[in-house]
Amino acid sequence: MDLCGPMRIASINGKRYVLVIVDDYSRYTWVQFLRSKDEAPEVIIKFLKRITVLLQSPAIIIRTDNGIEFKNQVLKEFFDTVGISH
Repeated sequence: MDLCGPMRIASINGKRYVLVIVDDYSRYTWVQFLRSKDEAPEVIIKFLKRITVLLQSPAIIIRTDNGIEFKNQVLKEFFDTVGISH
Protein backbone atom coordinates (compact mmCIF):
# COMPACT_ATOMS: atom_id res chain seq x y z
CA MET A 1 0.00 0.00 0.00
CA ASP A 2 1.43 3.37 -0.96
CA LEU A 3 0.20 6.94 -1.30
CA CYS A 4 1.61 9.04 -4.14
CA GLY A 5 1.25 12.75 -4.68
CA PRO A 6 0.50 15.52 -4.89
CA MET A 7 0.30 15.20 -8.65
CA ARG A 8 1.06 18.28 -10.71
CA ILE A 9 -2.29 18.18 -12.46
CA ALA A 10 -5.50 17.41 -10.57
CA SER A 11 -8.19 15.11 -11.95
CA ILE A 12 -11.53 16.46 -13.14
CA ASN A 13 -12.82 15.99 -9.58
CA GLY A 14 -9.85 17.85 -8.09
CA LYS A 15 -8.06 14.78 -6.75
CA ARG A 16 -4.27 15.03 -6.56
CA TYR A 17 -3.25 11.93 -4.56
CA VAL A 18 -3.22 8.26 -5.57
CA LEU A 19 -3.54 5.39 -3.09
CA VAL A 20 -2.23 2.14 -4.61
CA ILE A 21 -3.13 -1.16 -2.94
CA VAL A 22 -1.56 -4.42 -4.15
CA ASP A 23 -2.49 -7.94 -3.02
CA ASP A 24 0.83 -9.74 -2.43
CA TYR A 25 -0.56 -13.16 -3.35
CA SER A 26 -2.44 -12.42 -6.57
CA ARG A 27 -0.71 -9.11 -7.45
CA TYR A 28 -4.20 -7.70 -8.07
CA THR A 29 -4.04 -3.91 -7.80
CA TRP A 30 -6.61 -1.35 -6.69
CA VAL A 31 -6.23 2.40 -7.12
CA GLN A 32 -8.10 5.05 -5.15
CA PHE A 33 -7.89 8.77 -5.90
CA LEU A 34 -7.90 11.25 -3.00
CA ARG A 35 -8.17 15.01 -2.66
CA SER A 36 -5.76 15.10 0.30
CA LYS A 37 -3.63 12.80 2.44
CA ASP A 38 -6.09 13.34 5.28
CA GLU A 39 -8.63 11.14 3.46
CA ALA A 40 -6.29 8.11 3.52
CA PRO A 41 -7.35 6.48 6.84
CA GLU A 42 -11.07 6.69 6.00
CA VAL A 43 -10.54 5.31 2.48
CA ILE A 44 -8.30 2.49 3.74
CA ILE A 45 -10.83 1.42 6.39
CA LYS A 46 -13.71 1.48 3.89
CA PHE A 47 -11.62 -0.49 1.39
CA LEU A 48 -10.65 -3.17 3.93
CA LYS A 49 -14.27 -3.59 5.06
CA ARG A 50 -15.48 -3.85 1.46
CA ILE A 51 -12.78 -6.33 0.43
CA THR A 52 -13.48 -8.49 3.49
CA VAL A 53 -17.13 -8.81 2.44
CA LEU A 54 -16.37 -9.35 -1.26
CA LEU A 55 -13.66 -11.95 -0.76
CA GLN A 56 -15.19 -13.45 2.40
CA SER A 57 -11.74 -13.38 3.95
CA PRO A 58 -10.20 -10.66 6.11
CA ALA A 59 -6.84 -9.05 5.50
CA ILE A 60 -4.30 -10.37 8.00
CA ILE A 61 -1.20 -8.30 7.30
CA ILE A 62 -0.92 -4.79 5.86
CA ARG A 63 2.47 -3.69 4.54
CA THR A 64 3.18 0.00 3.96
CA ASP A 65 6.09 2.37 3.93
CA ASN A 66 6.59 4.49 7.04
CA GLY A 67 4.52 7.39 5.71
CA ILE A 68 2.69 9.41 8.33
CA GLU A 69 -0.59 8.79 6.51
CA PHE A 70 -0.33 5.11 7.57
CA LYS A 71 0.91 5.69 11.11
CA ASN A 72 -1.94 7.29 13.00
CA GLN A 73 -4.23 6.44 15.89
CA VAL A 74 -7.34 5.90 13.72
CA LEU A 75 -5.72 3.15 11.64
CA LYS A 76 -3.92 1.65 14.65
CA GLU A 77 -7.20 1.29 16.55
CA PHE A 78 -8.95 -0.20 13.50
CA PHE A 79 -6.12 -2.68 12.86
CA ASP A 80 -6.12 -3.72 16.54
CA THR A 81 -9.91 -4.13 16.53
CA VAL A 82 -10.02 -6.43 13.48
CA GLY A 83 -6.73 -8.22 14.17
CA ILE A 84 -4.63 -6.86 11.32
CA SER A 85 -0.86 -6.83 11.74
CA HIS A 86 0.81 -3.67 10.42
